[in-house]
Amino acid sequence: MKKRYFLFHLLLLFITYLPAQTTKATKAITEILQRQENAWNNGNLDDFMLGYWQNDSLQFIGKNGPVYGYKTTLKNYKNHYSTKAAMGHFTSTILQMKPLGKKFYYVTGKWQLDRTIGNVEGYYTLLFQKINGQWVIISDHSS
Repeated sequence: MKKRYFLFHLLLLFITYLPAQTTKATKAITEILQRQENAWNNGNLDDFMLGYWQNDSLQFIGKNGPVYGYKTTLKNYKNHYSTKAAMGHFTSTILQMKPLGKKFYYVTGKWQLDRTIGNVEGYYTLLFQKINGQWVIISDHSS
């Protein structure tokens, strides 16, 4: 009887702990994406990149295939979006957030740039990892 009582309480603790952790993670990731949107719309690509893992292993996959590294990704953003007209107004819409364990989240969303030189839009998949207590994007596939 004591064993069942203990297992019941352990299960109850796990059931209440897991959703709290999930909610905390989704809130943190949503805030990162909102800060990125704000930074972009303020014309600040350096701040936009703060959501990414500052590491040579960061992966970004775009129309030209995969590139690696935080500095390379930032450089590419600055080359492709060097003016306010090119940057336009950025909107990001999260379509799905899926936990892949305690330290990983898979996020699918839609992006849109409203620009005077022509609007563009597409979709993204992001892999977030919790590193040193912080959620960061370790892989971005945007099309």
